[in-house]
Amino acid sequence: MRLWLSALLAALSAFPACAADATHPTVVELFQSQGCSSCPPANAALIEFARRPDVLALNFAVDYWDRLGWKDTFARPEYTRRQYDYARALGGEGVYTPQVVVNGRVAGVGADVAEIQALATAGDRGAGGPALRIDGGEVVVGSGAAPTGGADVWLAFYDPKIVDVPVRRGENAGRTLPHAFIVHGLVKLGRWDGAESRFPTPANEGGWAVAVWTQGADGGNILAAVTAAPAS
Repeated sequence: MRLWLSALLAALSAFPACAADATHPTVVELFQSQGCSSCPPANAALIEFARRPDVLALNFAVDYWDRLGWKDTFARPEYTRRQYDYARALGGEGVYTPQVVVNGRVAGVGADVAEIQALATAGDRGAGGPALRIDGGEVVVGSGAAPTGGADVWLAFYDPKIVDVPVRRGENAGRTLPHAFIVHGLVKLGRWDGAESRFPTPANEGGWAVAVWTQGADGGNILAAVTAAPAS
């Protein structure tokens, strides 16, 4: 995989980075675990890359490292299932950490900012997709061309702040690891078939930031995304 990513970086060096457009954010998902010694560089790279205004970063803590001495304090099985959906959709050999998925289209390790930039360029989705907005207690998806079989509408509650996590056991024992954009809830709101649709949003009891996106079923391409700031 590292050889493939090196080739991708070389090939993309001749092309400009995708243009910054905060209305069509690049969705960067990191799958990682506090029990994985290879994950801290990817967490740091995500924090740095997400300084761009056109990036929607989401950090999913997976649970399959929990059995090796340290239970991740943010992990949920539904995040692991999401990563397995990507493994099947993208034709990978399985799941691994760290893994970065960009716009549901390309995946790699994401161990540094240059890698994530290469993936963002390769997975650029352009300015297409349906209009998408969070309107009070509803998510509104505009009309447009839906994938065959429709698309899923997802909502995530997440914390954009940096949180330092002390790890007492496992591969990272004794380290305090910075995390940001940690997802604290993931909900599939429903299906979108191309017609304008409205979906009620669940209660945001934690006052988290909110991300909403439409995506082909079972880990398909992300079509549109939008965010709302945390409640003040």
